[in-house]
Amino acid sequence: MTETPQPIERNDLDDLTRFIHLGLTVFGILALITGLWAGDYKRAHHFGFSVHKWLGLTLSFFMAWRIWHGFYGPREARFSQWVPFTPERLKLAVEDCLSLLRLKLPERPSHQGLAGVVQTFGLAALAWMALTGSLMALWLTPGGKAGGVVHAIKEMHEPGLWLILGFLAIHVSAVTLHALAGDNLWRKMFFLK
Repeated sequence: MTETPQPIERNDLDDLTRFIHLGLTVFGILALITGLWAGDYKRAHHFGFSVHKWLGLTLSFFMAWRIWHGFYGPREARFSQWVPFTPERLKLAVEDCLSLLRLKLPERPSHQGLAGVVQTFGLAALAWMALTGSLMALWLTPGGKAGGVVHAIKEMHEPGLWLILGFLAIHVSAVTLHALAGDNLWRKMFFLK
């Protein structure tokens, strides 16, 4: 029989995990914003695309680092400790949803329950954008229209904008609710505490 891992306490996140989170946040938001100007790749002068490409590749670096960290990093950062792929972890997420319906914030350690579902969704969306964006950065030749496989990858990359916006809306709302309830974990994640 498999033992359920002990919950991770919020204060157990190490500085490296928080630094990777900061890198994902900063470069994710910058890549999201500059993605609005990346359509100029069709022109000979493609400053918007170039800026978006380099910010996106930096995000891809942080995403690859987070994936590595999720398998080989400290215990509290490993996916095996919090990704909600077990019935017990999914049950915690359902309990958290019911708690929110009663207008009560769930009180769980970091990444447990509904927070684990949200973080898994966010990392999956960022990984999708990093993968498809990196492939376009390698294969897309600015100054012309994307065709063939590159066009297909571009089409797969574009809906990611809505996935990232959805994740940000949920994540920022949750952080705001927790801050209003007196839990200022966000300060620690940005090295302000």
